[in-house]
Amino acid sequence: MSTVTETHDRTGEKPTVAPGPGNTARLLRRWWPAAALLVLAVAPYSALPLPGLLDGPLGSPGSLQLLATCLLFGALATGYDLLLGRTGLLSFGHALYFAAGSYATNMFLLEAGLPFAVSALLGLCFGIALALVLGSVSLRVTGIGFSMVTLAFAQAGSILVSRNPGGLTGGEEGRAAPADLLPSGLVGIEHTANLYWVALTYLVLTLAVVHWAVRSPTGRVWEGIKENERRVEVLGLKPYGFKLTAFVLAGALAALGGLVHLLLTGGSTPQTTTSDFTLSLLVMVVLGGSGTRWGPMVGGILYTWADHRLGDLAGSGAVADLPGVLRVPLSQPLFLLGVLFVAVVHLLPGGLARLPSRLAAVRRRPAATETLPARKARKENERP
Repeated sequence: MSTVTETHDRTGEKPTVAPGPGNTARLLRRWWPAAALLVLAVAPYSALPLPGLLDGPLGSPGSLQLLATCLLFGALATGYDLLLGRTGLLSFGHALYFAAGSYATNMFLLEAGLPFAVSALLGLCFGIALALVLGSVSLRVTGIGFSMVTLAFAQAGSILVSRNPGGLTGGEEGRAAPADLLPSGLVGIEHTANLYWVALTYLVLTLAVVHWAVRSPTGRVWEGIKENERRVEVLGLKPYGFKLTAFVLAGALAALGGLVHLLLTGGSTPQTTTSDFTLSLLVMVVLGGSGTRWGPMVGGILYTWADHRLGDLAGSGAVADLPGVLRVPLSQPLFLLGVLFVAVVHLLPGGLARLPSRLAAVRRRPAATETLPARKARKENERP
C-alpha cells in the first residue's frame, strides 16, 4: 500500500504528493551517505569525547590518526572487493600493489630527490604497471591456481623487500620518508587533520570509482563472470580481458592507498608486503559483506578500529586480574579479533551489510506467519 496521499483539484492539475513515512524512509536511505560524509568532514573541528571508542576527544591528533587509518583500510577493502565480491577472483597478493605504491614513491623521493608530486605520480604508475604485468600472468589460470600464483608473487615481493637489495627498501626496519620532501602541510602532529582529510578523500574517491565501475557495462560482465564464466564465453565475450581490467583497477586503487599510507605513517614498512596483510583484507571484506556497496568499507573500518582498540583492552588491568584460564587468551588481540570474526560469520551470514535486511525480515515474520482465524480475531478486537 502506498504511504503517500494524493490530492486532486477541479482544474485538472497534476496531483500533489504529501510526504509520508515511506517517503521519509526513502529520503533517508538516499541521502544518508551525504550526511555521513558531512559528519566525517567536520570531525576535526569537534571536541566530542567518545570514551571506550577513542582515547581522546574526536578532534584530537591521536583520534584523528586512528580514524584516518580506519578510513584508509575501509577504502582498501572496498577496492579489493572488486576482485573478490564483484568478479569472483580470490587474490592473495593484493598487498603487493599497496606496498608498491608506498615503496616506489619513497624510493623516488630518497634516491632521485624528485618532488613529492612527481614521485607520487611515478609510484602510482609503477603500481599500475606491476598489476598489469603480474595480472596478465596470474589470470592465465583460474580458480585455486590463480590464488596460488598471486600468493607466490606476494611471497617473492616480501622476500625481495626483506633482503634490502642495494639498501633501497630498508629491510625489516622499513624506510622513513624524507620529511623535507613531503608537503609541509602533511608533516607534523599539528597537521594531523590534513592527513585525516587526505584519507577521507581517498575513501570517497575509491567508493565513487568502484560504484561507477560496477554499474558500467564492464561491471555487468564482471557479475556474469562471477556467476558463470563459461556462460560469458558462450555469449561471445572474452573473460580474460574483463578480469584483467578488474585486476588492474583494483591494483591502481591499492597503489594509491599505499601513497596515503606513506603519508600517514611517514615511511614504508615491510609488514604491508606480506600475505598476512592480504588475509586481513579478506577478513575485512567477509566481515562487512562481500559484493555489497558499503559492506567492505564497514568491515575495513571496524576491523582496523578493533585491531587498535583490542590491543589496549588485552593489556588493561581488567584482563590482568582475571584467572589464568581467561587471562591468557584474552590478552591476545588476535584471539579477540578471531572470536569477533567467527561470531559475525556465524550469526550474520553475508556480513554486517545484511543486518538491516535481516532485521526487517524478523519484523515482518510475525505478520507473515499469522493464521487466518487469528487475523480475523485480531481485527474483531480492534473494532471500536
